[in-house]
Amino acid sequence: MLGKVALKVFRFDPERDASPHYDRFEVAVREGETVLEALFDILENQDGSLAFRFSCRGAVCGSCAGYINGSYRLACETQLQAAGPEITIDPLPHVPIIRDLVVDMGPFFDKYEKIMPYLKTQSQPPEKEHLQSPQQRKAVDSYIDCILCAACYSACPVVWTNKDYLGPAALAKAYRFVADSRDEAARERIKVVAGEDGIWRCHTIFNCVESCPKKINQTVAIEKLRAKTVSQRLKFWERG
Repeated sequence: MLGKVALKVFRFDPERDASPHYDRFEVAVREGETVLEALFDILENQDGSLAFRFSCRGAVCGSCAGYINGSYRLACETQLQAAGPEITIDPLPHVPIIRDLVVDMGPFFDKYEKIMPYLKTQSQPPEKEHLQSPQQRKAVDSYIDCILCAACYSACPVVWTNKDYLGPAALAKAYRFVADSRDEAARERIKVVAGEDGIWRCHTIFNCVESCPKKINQTVAIEKLRAKTVSQRLKFWERG
């Protein structure tokens, strides 16, 4: 063991509590232990009512995203040793709370669904597979890495004030498919994101980039969608 660390954990049950509060716990630190493992320690040995999300435990699923010591982080990859000696753990800000560290991801995924997050084609399917060159794959690489943790969505000031804004994650994923050489629905997808609650609502504040645990640049994706939208409209006007 490497001593102990104190955890201040956000607690709120809308069905029982008048307002949120913090509970303080102490856990023993072991080599390589993460904040997620500390939450399990609390759940199993100190307070079985603590609510939090997890799944892969390997920084792939995004389920355990939260606000740890004032920064957006994944609990499963945040080391206790590096974050201590006192760690404050909050749920994702600006997202409705279900209980404790569990937030309502429904609105986030509703917006994600609107951009049609899957490859669409109209042409005859190939005999085996749609091939991509390394260069074609590189164009979408970073956006494929998005784990839908909603950290960028939670950090976006436009999301805070506009409940209909699609948000940086959905827009970056839209670009991921628009830029994919195998997809044939760019025009259809651009029509979805080019409205007032899409790419033109972004204020280019870069909170999304700063908060992303995978270092994805959502703002660049939004700018590229804007460029494609303008190009598409110019071609339409030229034909007219």
